[in-house]
Amino acid sequence: MDIVIRRAREEDLEAAGDVTVEAFVGDGHSSPDDDYVRLLRDTRRRAAEAELLVAVDPADGRVLGCVTFAAGGTEWADIAEPHEGEIRMLAVCAAARGRGVGEALVLATMARSRELGLDGMAFSTRPAMTAAHRIYERLGFRRTPERDWEPRPGIDLMVYSITF
Repeated sequence: MDIVIRRAREEDLEAAGDVTVEAFVGDGHSSPDDDYVRLLRDTRRRAAEAELLVAVDPADGRVLGCVTFAAGGTEWADIAEPHEGEIRMLAVCAAARGRGVGEALVLATMARSRELGLDGMAFSTRPAMTAAHRIYERLGFRRTPERDWEPRPGIDLMVYSITF
C-alpha cells in the first residue's frame, strides 16, 4: 500500500480527530464520555502545540492514521526526557490496519527524533495495545518497566524506549 506521511494540514484535522477517537474508543481503550476523548479529537491543538503527523492515501488524500510527536521536555511529552522524542495518540483507522500504516508513522517519528538531534525515544502505551507493542518491538523498542507510570488511578501505562 502506498502511504504518504506528512505534517497534518488544515484539511486533515477533522479526519485525524475522527481516526484517533475511532481507534481509542472503538478498541475499548477510552470510554466515549471520558475527558480524554476531547483531547483525542482536538487535532488543531495537537498540531499547534506539538507535531501532528498523518498517514494519507496518495490516491484520494484520505487520512489513514496519525500520531502526535513531541520532543522531551515540551508540553506534550509525558515521559520522554529532553534528549528523547515521544509519540502520543498513535491511531490507525480500522480499514487500514495491517497495511503498515502504524509502522510508517512510528518510523517517521524516529526519523524526526534523529533530525532534531535526539538520541532516542520513550513513550507510554496501555497494556492492552498489543498490536502497537508488536510494531514497537519489531522496530527495536524495548520495554522499560522502571519508567512505567499511572497518570490517574486505574490507568496503568507501560513505557517503551529506544536509544539510537
